[in-house]
Amino acid sequence: MSVRVRFAPSPTGPLHIGGVRTALYNYLFAKKMGGTMILRIEDTDQTRFVEGAEEYIQEALAWVGIKIDEGVQQGGAFGPYKQSERKEIYSKYAQQLVDAGKAYYAFDTSEELDELRKTLEEAKVDNISYNAVTRMQMKNSLTLSADEVAAKLQNGEPHVIRLKVPLKEEIRFKDIVRDWVVVHSSTIDDKILIKSDGMPTYHLANIVDDHLMEITHVIRGEEWLPSAPLHVLLYKAFGWNPPEFAHLPLLLKPEGNGKLSKRDGVLGDFPVFPLEWKDKTTGDISRGFREDGYYADAVVNFLAFLGWNPGTEQEIMTLEELIAAFDINNIHKGGARFDVNKAKWYNQMYLRQKDDALLAEELNATLNDSSLSEKIVKLMKERVTFSKEMIAEVPYLFNEIKEYDQEIAQKKWDDMAKSAMPVVAKILESVSDFNSTAIHDALFAGLEAEGIKPGKIMQALRLALTGEGKGPDLMLTIEILGKEKSISRIIKALEVL
Repeated sequence: MSVRVRFAPSPTGPLHIGGVRTALYNYLFAKKMGGTMILRIEDTDQTRFVEGAEEYIQEALAWVGIKIDEGVQQGGAFGPYKQSERKEIYSKYAQQLVDAGKAYYAFDTSEELDELRKTLEEAKVDNISYNAVTRMQMKNSLTLSADEVAAKLQNGEPHVIRLKVPLKEEIRFKDIVRDWVVVHSSTIDDKILIKSDGMPTYHLANIVDDHLMEITHVIRGEEWLPSAPLHVLLYKAFGWNPPEFAHLPLLLKPEGNGKLSKRDGVLGDFPVFPLEWKDKTTGDISRGFREDGYYADAVVNFLAFLGWNPGTEQEIMTLEELIAAFDINNIHKGGARFDVNKAKWYNQMYLRQKDDALLAEELNATLNDSSLSEKIVKLMKERVTFSKEMIAEVPYLFNEIKEYDQEIAQKKWDDMAKSAMPVVAKILESVSDFNSTAIHDALFAGLEAEGIKPGKIMQALRLALTGEGKGPDLMLTIEILGKEKSISRIIKALEVL
């Protein structure tokens, strides 16, 4: 069997990071099994369509390295890959169910449906729904004569098509993650398959598309688990073999309490979207992992381990390594806490693994000075989580000092420091090849010769040069500042402090 999986988002807004994880698991499984990855856009609900959302989905998947084999952009033998372009297909299959007695026309008005709901509530019925019992009290092709139904259809009377759910039937299916799932049909209502405007509902379109596109495995979020028994019923009604299901664990809030939602990205101090998103209606901007400075491969590694692991101690894995190690049977049942600190750790690890020259190129886009970029990478690479912090965390390299750390000044700017600073300035003046090694050797030798222990005044020297009491390698900092600026800052510190 050739494995075929699909990721089928709706273009109703930016793609949540949980959706990216779902797409990733589908991709890892497909590639591990030598199968096909399909992107299908499920846009049957046109009332919720958001302009730009489809393009956002495509860009987000491309950013994290998920390569689509078949889809709206890529084409393929099973298209169209957008549900709004497949409307006639669904109508044909819905009619097939009606003709087979597996579905029926329902002509009930909204007022009549409200009356049914009110009656059931007053009777304190547990299951308030349009189901195998209540449908016999309503206006549909099961209670009306064939002539009445034909007349209503001929007159164009508004109607929907509903699935005829069996009254007493046990629905069983084996989920790869959850094992056996058993649900009684009495808990399922007669879902609408075709709406009054002729558009299919999610349930019908989803099943028909998965069948026609020969999907072998449906890997989706846990939130779809309650719909799975209905989908199994639909497959049975059509006489089709269902795909294998795997319902992924929820992504939980960082504190582990409740599902991670899109609103967490608005209210929290971390992104929940892969890319930045601007709401064209409100103007609100939701942060993106990319714009926050995360590397795509770090995000992929982080997401892969939210609900799965290879069963080894290895945590850093490239996309190719993840594909090789991925086993769908190792997906966890329990929810995965969205630990943003772990995401930062991954980014830090990937940053440290990057070639210095590549990091320097990143900085050079801002600094436009390749020599300076290389030195700052050397100075800051092991101290930051994001490449942009290499510049942000050393403002004193680019701006004059306006304030000095007063706590450090009180502790370290003593008589010894004051008397040593002119000596330091003189030593720096004498260094011809102004690099960190030469600076270190000259300073330590020169200070020792003057009877000054270098360790006693180094924090005071850092204060004079940067305004701060701690920071990255001081000798390399002096090299980057340069001889003239370093000496002038020492003189300024003597005057100000």
